[in-house]
Amino acid sequence: MNKDAVVEEKTKEKGRELVIKKVGAGELGITLQKKAFPVLNMSCASCASSAQEILQKQPGVINAAVNYANATAQIDYQPTITNPGELKTVLQSIGYDLMIDESDEAKDGLEDLQRKNYQSLRKKTIGAVILSVPIVILSMFFIGSSKSISTIRYANYIMWALATPVVFYFGKQFFVNAWNQAKHRSANMDTLVALSTGVAYLFSVFNTLFPSFWESKGLDAHVYFEAASVVIAFILLGKLLEERAKSNTSSAIKNLMGLQPKTVTIINPEGYQIEIPVVKVEVGDTLLVKPGEKIAVDGKVVGGHSYVDESMISGEPIAVEKSSGGKVFAGTINQKGSFQFKAEKVGGETLLAQIIKTVQQAQASKAPVQKLVDKIAGIFVPVVIGIAVLSFILWMILGGEMGFTHGLLAIVTVLVIACPCALGLATPTAIMAGIGKGAENGILIKDAQSLELAKKINAIVFDKTGTITEGHPEVVEIKWKEGADKSKLSDLIFSIEQQSEHPLAEAIVRYFGEKSAHSVPVENFESLTGKGIRVSFEGSIYYLGSPALLIGQKINIETSLKQKAEEWQSKAQTVIWLASNENALAAISISDRIKETSVQAIKQLKFEGMEVYMVTGDNKETAAAIASQAGIPNFRSGVLPADKADFIKELQRKGKIVAMVGDGINDSNALAQSDVSIAMGKGSDIAMDVAKMTIISSDLTKIPNAIQLSKYTVATIRQNLFWAFIYNLIGIPIAAGILYPINGFLLNPMIAGAAMALSSVSVVSNSLRLKTKKL
Repeated sequence: MNKDAVVEEKTKEKGRELVIKKVGAGELGITLQKKAFPVLNMSCASCASSAQEILQKQPGVINAAVNYANATAQIDYQPTITNPGELKTVLQSIGYDLMIDESDEAKDGLEDLQRKNYQSLRKKTIGAVILSVPIVILSMFFIGSSKSISTIRYANYIMWALATPVVFYFGKQFFVNAWNQAKHRSANMDTLVALSTGVAYLFSVFNTLFPSFWESKGLDAHVYFEAASVVIAFILLGKLLEERAKSNTSSAIKNLMGLQPKTVTIINPEGYQIEIPVVKVEVGDTLLVKPGEKIAVDGKVVGGHSYVDESMISGEPIAVEKSSGGKVFAGTINQKGSFQFKAEKVGGETLLAQIIKTVQQAQASKAPVQKLVDKIAGIFVPVVIGIAVLSFILWMILGGEMGFTHGLLAIVTVLVIACPCALGLATPTAIMAGIGKGAENGILIKDAQSLELAKKINAIVFDKTGTITEGHPEVVEIKWKEGADKSKLSDLIFSIEQQSEHPLAEAIVRYFGEKSAHSVPVENFESLTGKGIRVSFEGSIYYLGSPALLIGQKINIETSLKQKAEEWQSKAQTVIWLASNENALAAISISDRIKETSVQAIKQLKFEGMEVYMVTGDNKETAAAIASQAGIPNFRSGVLPADKADFIKELQRKGKIVAMVGDGINDSNALAQSDVSIAMGKGSDIAMDVAKMTIISSDLTKIPNAIQLSKYTVATIRQNLFWAFIYNLIGIPIAAGILYPINGFLLNPMIAGAAMALSSVSVVSNSLRLKTKKL
């Protein structure tokens, strides 16, 4: 199957995309790998477009997205056809590079390289500015043309001497990169800079050496050394400011990485305390955490007592009590007490490491609006070169005796002022800042598309257990059939639920475990999806599950049991039944309290005009009671996992943009089907894996915050794109000289260089405003 067919197959339906990524594209016979790699040596948005285009063309690459703002390439590829080494070689051939080494040493090396590049850029900028200042002074105050050299006889030669190192040493990168692009019949912003400053410099050298050529025609032999040098200086300054601003957009990642301690104290089998590097911690090690220390890895407390600040991961300001059996996570900060815990997840498996990886991948992803911008950036440079040449031709035809000089000036100015960088930075910097802001507030956003789409949500569907409710159900009461063998049946219930993955099973196991129930051998264990379980025990068939299971099997329920069950259901309690082939033997009442924040969150979502629904596999009476307490007007009860996805489809057919909020394995189909999928951080791993957003603390009030963040981010993207487009739409015609026939105005190339530099900086700075927004 060719690449286009694969891409088409991927996008047919949201659930299919999940199959491709998670199961290995089994239905298409393809094994895909998705990775993000740092890209080196990019200087503008057109570079990102060029790199992306060449990656997309490689055999085995299904999709590639190169993000200029954080210099990463997100690549979906078939490892049986290509590999990162081959992709690295391809990018190197056009002057870029791909960092494929994922070791800690390589990451540290990349940081060192980025730091050195920044320092080098800083030195070049300072050098270019220092040499450009005297050139500007000479051109403004001492000479007007080769005929007016009165104060300084050899002013042109002095400017030539000062401009040469600015253009060819401090600005060397522009010419090298432009040449690399030209060899592959491509062009980028470096091409514009090299052409404009190169033309201005060579024209000035000619006029310095052969002024008589123009003087014989009655014209002045103007030089533009100041234009060439100042343009280089301004562009370098703009890049310096841009790099600093771009680094601020990823400060959330740096803050998260800073939460990882370098060393830890472990307690060896002999009981001695030893300090070792965190990279040497292994699963099963016992670690000691002292007051004020950062927790290094994920684990379970085995001794001691304290309170832990988990705000940097969950966004919740209140410290969480930790005692024996409690879970702790890497990056959180211990407060007053000390405790020991056993390491369960280390290295890249910790929650913090997964959050960092998810945020990095999300920041590297592209919002749908970026596709149009990428197309524009891809053709931007050739179009600008065409406009520059056309403006020169028009000046030659219509400009009279100064046509050549003005036409040359127009070429330089058009090439200098045109900036694809502002366009290229408009979307990704806003996305990076928005996703970083979300991470700081306990909202983990997995891709740019969901962040952009969240503002359009007009229907939101909640699962009940673990989403609206606490997700920590407890057995309240048991009602037995008259004459039932309570001891035997307790052991049976305990044994069945030990094998079940249902959220309520844990509560039942815990309850009967405390009552000293024992495991007994059950046979022919069969899960009846959405209804319950059937087993064989001592030669008889038993059922454990919902009222619907008993109705389906036509099992008799005595009046006293039925009345008790109805009483529990009226109190929003869930009823689980145990039955033989013929009669109900016991009814178990289970209660799961509504979260304190659920009512507040649902009220806020309704206030913002959203339709709110609840879907649950629970019975109608319990669902109605929970919906009433939570303030949800619409609910569906007795819903099987497949029915949840069908309900999402039903809303989508009505034109709704639907968000699904869930926490369990049984929610994964509905999450995959929804337009925006949101998982609870305390839910199942598969729900979090499928969902595009995760609320780490499971606090529903974070959902309105996520929607508000989406509105802020999309508004920032629109502002950035507006100003980037307006800048080029207005700047390029003025640079070409459109105002000259009206008021005699010609834009100075130096001013054009400054404007180009400031356009990129202004876009990044506007994106950084997102960090100051309150959610």
